[in-house]
Order: sequence, then C-alpha cells, then structure tokens
Amino acid sequence: MVKTQRILVTGATGYVGGRLVPRLLDAGHIVRVLVRNPSQLQGRIWIKNVEIVQGDVLNPTSLAKAMDGMEVAYYLIHSMSRKKDFQQRDQALAHAFGQAAKKAGMKRLVYLGGLGNPGQHLSLHLQSRHVIGRILANYGVPLVEFRAAIVVGSGSAAFEMLRYTVEGLPILFCPTWVNTYIQPISIHDVLSYLIAALGLSDAQVGQHRIVEIGGADVLTYHDMMRGYAKARGLRRPMLVVPFLSLNICATLMHWITPIPASLAYALIASMRNTVVVTDDSAQTLFPDIHPRDYATSLERALARITADLVETTWSDAQISSTGDVAPVMLTSQEGLLYERRWINTTLSADAVYRSFTSLGGDRGWLYADWTWLARGIIDRMVGGVGFRRGRRDPNKLRVGDALDFWRVEALEPGRLMRLRAEMKVPGLAWLQYQVIPKSSQECTLVQTAFFEPKGLLGLAYWYLLYPIHGFIFSNLIHKVVEQAEALA
Repeated sequence: MVKTQRILVTGATGYVGGRLVPRLLDAGHIVRVLVRNPSQLQGRIWIKNVEIVQGDVLNPTSLAKAMDGMEVAYYLIHSMSRKKDFQQRDQALAHAFGQAAKKAGMKRLVYLGGLGNPGQHLSLHLQSRHVIGRILANYGVPLVEFRAAIVVGSGSAAFEMLRYTVEGLPILFCPTWVNTYIQPISIHDVLSYLIAALGLSDAQVGQHRIVEIGGADVLTYHDMMRGYAKARGLRRPMLVVPFLSLNICATLMHWITPIPASLAYALIASMRNTVVVTDDSAQTLFPDIHPRDYATSLERALARITADLVETTWSDAQISSTGDVAPVMLTSQEGLLYERRWINTTLSADAVYRSFTSLGGDRGWLYADWTWLARGIIDRMVGGVGFRRGRRDPNKLRVGDALDFWRVEALEPGRLMRLRAEMKVPGLAWLQYQVIPKSSQECTLVQTAFFEPKGLLGLAYWYLLYPIHGFIFSNLIHKVVEQAEALA
C-alpha cells in the first residue's frame, strides 16, 4: 500500500520534472509544483491534478508558500553553461531552497545530480552538481542525492546530441575522449529511482544519502555511437582526431544538432570524465529496480520518437534557450510595431486552427522554406538557438514548446496561437495567428507580426527587413488557408 505524501516538485517544466509529476500522481501522491510561468504548463494532461504556485526559488515569499504543508520536495533545478557564473547562480538557488526547506519542516529532499569521481579533475558542470548536493544537505533536511550519467530517453539533451550527430554525419570525426567510459541510464529507470526514494526509511537515508545510479552496461562514447548507428541500420565510420578541441566540438554540435553551443560545451566538457557507478547502494536500497541495458533503452527511445510519444524535451525548459529570465508577455504599448493581415475563408475555425498549429518542424513553414532556414543559419552563426530544434510533436502543441526558433507563448484551442521569437533580434518579436468564427463554415484568419524594437538598431532591423517579411508573410497566410482546405 502506497503511503500518500504531499510532494513539491521544482523543475516541472523541464525534461525530468515534466515526466516525474504524472508518475507521482499515478502513485497516489498529492503534488504541488513551483514554476515561474504557469502558462508553460498548459497542454500537460496532468495540469488539473496538481496545485500550481507561481514564484521563484530566490523569492522567499513564493518559496515559503510553495513549501507550506509539504513533506517532500524534489530539487530538479539545473542550469548548464560554459560561463563560470552559472555556478554562483546554482549555489544561490540551492542555499535558498535548503534554508526554506529547513524552516518549513520538510521531512526529505530528493535531488538528481551527476556521477563523477571527486578525486578527478571534474568539469565545471559536474563539480557544480556535487556542490549543490552538499549545500542542500548542510541545512539539516535529510537528502537523497541520486547521481547519474547520460540519460537515454526521447528528448534528453545528451541523447538528442548523439542522435543528430550519428544521423547527420556520414563519417564521425571523434575527439580522443570518445573512449572515455560511461554508464548511461534510461529515463524510465531514473524516474523509477526518484519515486522509489519516497519509500526509504529515515535510517536508510540518514542525513545525506548519495546513491549512484546507472544502466546495466558500462560503455565508451564510441560504443554508444556505434550502438545507435547499428540500431538505425546506418554505416558510420569513426575516426579519432587528436586535435579536436572542446571549442571545436561545441561549435560542430551547435551546427549539426539542435543543441546550442553553450549547452553543448557544458555537456562535452563533462564527457571527458569517467562517469560510472562505483558502489552498490542502488542495488541494496532498491532491489526491485533492474536497470535496462543500453540497447533496450535506445530501442525504447527510438520507438517513442517514431510513434510521436515524446512527453518532454530538453528545450521545454525556458533556461535552455533564453537564459534565466522571466518570459516576456505580449502587451500593447507605445513603440510596439506590428503588421497585421487577414483573410476570409469558407472553412471551419477548427480546420484553420489545425493548419497554423501544424507549422514548423519537419512540415516546414509552407512558403519560402529556404528563407526560414537561412534565418536559422544566420542566428546560429551569432550564437542563437538556430532552426534545428524542430517541434516536440508533429501534431500537438502546448504552451512552452520550442518550435524551431520560436517558443509557444499562448494557445487557445480552436482560436489562437502566439509564438515568441527566440532567435537573436534587436528587440522582442512575436508571430500570432487568430481565427475568428463567423459561422460553422466560415471564419476570418488574422496573422500578426509584432515587434518591440530596442533602440535605433531595432528600428533599422524592422524597416530594412520589412519588404522581405511583407513578401513572405503575405504568401504565408494564403498557404495556411490552402493547407486548411486540404485538412478539411
């Protein structure tokens, strides 16, 4: 019999947290989530079954409200960057969270960190993961700290980097650390461990229990790439090139995968460290969990991608692309420029809505696709998110989804979609589609491009590109209607 517990989950808009919440609910627990922007949870099937607290970990008032009455908290806040200041930010968050947990009388914290031998010269990312564990434990609330290596699952950052590299390059030029040993683990097993931590006794946890978790296989990165190629029926010769530096590798990943250079740099820097399980605590504490081998984990991940059953992706987290900033909401104010177009059609509002919400990803943008690709390449050249993130699901959207170089900011089923630009622009930009029903078989489609310029550079950007944008958008709205006709 599962004991119902009151649980707070942070990082619910992220890759792991977004998958953990529904499984906690299925296990019968009462779940509360702390998020900075609740609209990013729209589209989650579990949203009505959780309590949502809007706030920030660095805001004592909202953090105290989130923890009030909770017994257990999952700390799944995670930032990755090549800049050293991300460590200070991570540590400030952990201090605030640990202090608040102690004040709220929390019974237990559960944290997902990273593997790695502290005696090695660990990457900044892995160092930070270990430090955060120590900070959380120092405030006196019993802590279960899981340490894992690469998580194999549809949509995880490391897996997507591997997938795009092997799929996209006919010959794999590899750095010397491709022979570093690693123990990858399935996202399914990670979630099993995180939930099983709730059943540990106080004696088993003590003050700070570190549990190293990994899959059934210890491999090299060379083995992982070769295994992926085999699973996909691809021939991929691999050549080790000694002079491939960390910067060169991160730049290559920036161009051939959806992962931005800053995130790729942090991931690759950690790949130079051996990350394998060195004790049997996971097996002792959780004898009923039998981690999968790499081939099985890979097969499951690929099957979910093929079946369009990707629950969450690395790009769901706001910080993955725009940094640690609160989302900017579209408002009407002086200085906001916009171009609005509309077209009447003898189609149902539902067909038109389905048409514009299917834009992007593998389907493309219906008109002058090469211009959208060129814009993505330019964005990638200046360090932006580029055009390779695609979309989480080819048929479904939800608020917070990454959509090529846009972010879904608002969705009103059957009526409206608003996208916020995450490419590098001198200002803030949105693209909005709205359908206004006139009757059951007639409606008006309104397409609006909004731009809030930043200084003279922003104004110059708008007016210099207006002829190009005007040409593309005038044709795009007609293509959306044509596609709606096909769908109808």
